Amino acid sequence: MSSAPRSSLLNLTMIFGTSIIKLMKKRNVTTEDLARMVKGGFDGVDRRFDKVETRLDGLENGIEEIKLKLDQVAYRFEIEELNRRLKRVEAKLGIK
Repeated sequence: MSSAPRSSLLNLTMIFGTSIIKLMKKRNVTTEDLARMVKGGFDGVDRRFDKVETRLDGLENGIEEIKLKLDQVAYRFEIEELNRRLKRVEAKLGIK
């Protein structure tokens, strides 16, 4: 065994532990095969993150719509204050 494959096996052992190395030897899996498997796993994760990102974009748009609607709504304390002031004006004018 040359030093390059041995050093890559040592690196893999540090990353994945000895059980993956035993499995690789038993099934004759090369580091290139393992790299393809890892890439496939990451590609799957990328697709899932894309879906999550799409959903988050939808939520952000919904939140913006809610904010715009709330900006046009009078707050309860403002309405209560206006009602109180209106009652005073009506009382002074003798309307109620």
